[in-house]
Amino acid sequence: MRPLGVALFGLALCLAAATFDGASLYVPGVALIAIAGGAAAWVALAASGAAIERNTGPHTVLEEQSYPVEIEVRSGVLPPPGGELIEPLLGWPVAVAWRWSRRVRINVHFSRRGRRVLEPARLVIRDPLRLTVRELVGTGGQEVLVLPRVEPVTAPGGGGAGAGVHGGAGLDSGVMGRQLDASMAELEIDGLRPYREGTSASRIHWPTVARRGEMLERRLVAELDSAPLIVLDSSRADDEESLDKAVRAAASLGVHLGRQGGCAMLVPGERRPAEIGRDLSGWASVHARLAVVEAGPPPPSSSLGPRGGAVIWVTAAGAGAPRALERMPAGARILVSPAPHQRGRILFEVAGCTGYLVERARRGVAA
Repeated sequence: MRPLGVALFGLALCLAAATFDGASLYVPGVALIAIAGGAAAWVALAASGAAIERNTGPHTVLEEQSYPVEIEVRSGVLPPPGGELIEPLLGWPVAVAWRWSRRVRINVHFSRRGRRVLEPARLVIRDPLRLTVRELVGTGGQEVLVLPRVEPVTAPGGGGAGAGVHGGAGLDSGVMGRQLDASMAELEIDGLRPYREGTSASRIHWPTVARRGEMLERRLVAELDSAPLIVLDSSRADDEESLDKAVRAAASLGVHLGRQGGCAMLVPGERRPAEIGRDLSGWASVHARLAVVEAGPPPPSSSLGPRGGAVIWVTAAGAGAPRALERMPAGARILVSPAPHQRGRILFEVAGCTGYLVERARRGVAA
């Protein structure tokens, strides 16, 4: 029932009382008119000057990371007789009856990467009999970029794959880092040179030390393309979950190899690899581009020139190594996929994916 209808019904009772000299009808008639007018006035005064303010966190957040949101509701001249705050991020209404103001703090968790547009909150003010309803809509349209989370790179069977940032806690991450770095270094040898103080022990050529007692270190390829190249292939994805795993694996490897000395990453939609420095310079822009990766065509062949360093091909497809990887001249070819792969030696696990050595190209070493 609407206030006008209730008031007209009350007026009709009053007219009937005057026409038929029924004094008892005046009481409900006047009461209905008063209730309708009072409800409409109270709701109007409560809505006059009322406001909804939403304060959000930063413009970017990692998957499953807490994202703080604060909503403040202020009433008008009078507190609302009834109603609720409807916040899409919260999932259930919050009562606001008889309150001059209400503040709600929540932590939102986004389960999947990508752009998220926050829908506006709504304030519904009504009387207890639901005769009058006013709805106010807050500001909306805020955009949040949900970034793929970075997970640890673990040894095969280490238990860290897909376990989040805390995965593989029982495994010595330093040992795993040395194992992976040693594999990469061994695959990118260009010769030997005198040992330099501070060089990682994984680069020391221990056979020479044992034979001659002389400290020599492996010399890596000196060209610009000697850094590992991570290629994210979003074509032929089995499903969205497989694509998300591949994106998380690429992000995790980018951070891991970037901290170990730098790397390059070719993101779908780009024609040139982006460089990630030892200090993770350039990583922020690469991370943002990974957040919006969708299924698409394979990487262009023009971007896959000869590499002196390792090429790490991260794919969301369940098939074997693509021909582009098998034919690509590189120091090493590594396939990273969420699907089991029967051929190749397992090197590591990351974000629910497994890294396999597809082909190992050795370079001559001068003793």
